[in-house]
Amino acid sequence: MPASPRPAARIAHPVAALARRLLAPAAILLLGACAAIQPPPRPAHVGSGDYAYTRDYLRWLIGQEMEENRITGLSIALVDDQRVVWAEGFGKEDAERDVAAGPHTRYRMGSIAKVLTATAAMQMAERGEIDIDRPLADYLPGFSVRSRFDDRTPITPRNIMHHHSGLPANYLKGMMGGDPPPFTTLVEAVREEYVAYPPEFIFGYSNLAVTLLGAALEQRAGLPFADHMAKSLIEPLGMTETRFESNPALRVYDARGQIEALPLRDLPSGGLVSSVADMSRFMRMVFAGGRSGNTQLLRPETLHEMLRAQNEHIALDLGFRVGLGWLLSGIEIRNAGLVASHGGTLFDSHSMMVVLPEHKLGVIVASNSGTSQGTVKKIATEALIHALEAKAGIRQPEAAAIAQPEVRLAPEQLASYSAWYDSMVGLIRVKPRAGALDADVMGHTLQLRAQPGGQFGLRYKLFGLIPVQVGAFDGVRISAAAIGGHEVLVGHFGDDTMLVGEKLAPRPIPRTMLDYVGEYEIVGKPPGLAPDRLALRVEDGMLIGECSFSELPGFMLRIALNPISPTEAVISGLGTGKGETIRILPGEGRRLLFSGLELRQKTN
Repeated sequence: MPASPRPAARIAHPVAALARRLLAPAAILLLGACAAIQPPPRPAHVGSGDYAYTRDYLRWLIGQEMEENRITGLSIALVDDQRVVWAEGFGKEDAERDVAAGPHTRYRMGSIAKVLTATAAMQMAERGEIDIDRPLADYLPGFSVRSRFDDRTPITPRNIMHHHSGLPANYLKGMMGGDPPPFTTLVEAVREEYVAYPPEFIFGYSNLAVTLLGAALEQRAGLPFADHMAKSLIEPLGMTETRFESNPALRVYDARGQIEALPLRDLPSGGLVSSVADMSRFMRMVFAGGRSGNTQLLRPETLHEMLRAQNEHIALDLGFRVGLGWLLSGIEIRNAGLVASHGGTLFDSHSMMVVLPEHKLGVIVASNSGTSQGTVKKIATEALIHALEAKAGIRQPEAAAIAQPEVRLAPEQLASYSAWYDSMVGLIRVKPRAGALDADVMGHTLQLRAQPGGQFGLRYKLFGLIPVQVGAFDGVRISAAAIGGHEVLVGHFGDDTMLVGEKLAPRPIPRTMLDYVGEYEIVGKPPGLAPDRLALRVEDGMLIGECSFSELPGFMLRIALNPISPTEAVISGLGTGKGETIRILPGEGRRLLFSGLELRQKTN
């Protein structure tokens, strides 16, 4: 069966799950979320170290999730300290050849690569080969990037590993598909790019930054990156099924069947290929204080530093925490102590690794299907919730369904919220309507109803008209705040807070830019990157960029652009993907340059 093309894969940042929560499809509302088959009966008592019910429950859950989301293959490994207490595959590794998935099935692990790249960087730091607080340029000859900021804080391996380097999220030209160039070519390519923010200003998840760190490791090691990773980490761990590869010979799927696996340039940030059996070895090393067998791969104090929150001094990060390579927010397991994780998201594959260092419990879930993004996180979380009870007797508290009273706001109070907002899921237009606020985002409408304390609860407006409460929004609240001169939207999720958007104001648009309003196409359309529509619009005095994909019906990404000169504009908002520069190219025709891609205005 021939593989069908897909749009370029993206390597997800950690708030992707939140974006899904904000865009609950109407189909879920109509069909409900009740499983047809009930889970296995829960025993009254679970004996210490008895994982039988954990396995039974997860087998049931995996079956339900795979059927509901049309997932072809999935594998899981659950680790208790130095033991793999359960490892199993479900579905097919290769559906066409009827090869079953198992613990040794190799998957594209995506951004879990960043954890291993950070680990290798810390190995070099232990040997005195790099200082993670020195400028990256000290270890990467020829590296430079433009900046409009006066801040003297350098880009360092440390702030790269905790995603506060200020570098753009990606360099799109050559990133996916076709025959990607070596990732080391980015050193020269980014010289004409601008940083999005000064370092240490805000969390900005950057594949580009981690890939440049990998280039520095390659320079210092004097070996190709993949070979250095094999020699320093993968082989000593006995991970025989693991490799950093651009174009692995693996089967990948979507809901319709087999699809094309697009090659990836950025090996250090997303090119890890492994099995759950091999990744269990990595987690066991973490639980053993950096030791594997008789080999000390990393000192215990180094691991402690990697799992320490590095960004508590960043006001705009609110309650979101990140370590070196590890994310310390985003997975909620109560009374478990530190929860460290990293997921991997490509259009064709998804994975999730989570560890509870205080209890020495870990799980890795991986799938070969593009439809499994929410599933791998859900299964990983449920696995550790049940494993924690089995090992330590710690049971999650029952969720208390507390109905928040609604507050009636005066029309002038509602009107004060009426504005454009940028967010992690694109541009949002908020307007008062029927005693509440309506937020239009990506073709969906959410209703925001006022609650005590200046917060708003969320409802989904079915067909854009009928407000209904859905489980995805239970416990989610939004509030407004002023932080560091920015008017922002704050998301409240259980005990966590996270910046989710910024209030925008229209800026004057230079006459030269008004001439560039219209439809666009990518010059020399790169393989895998296939938006069917690109446009530049003016709406309510705001310069807006639009992008849509034919394979994602109903999806429309809209971003606001802030003109800063007659020939340059930056993407408005705060956080990942914001602050990046779009430039007008000189010469004949109307052309724009973004992330190495040349966009040409279509003519009628």
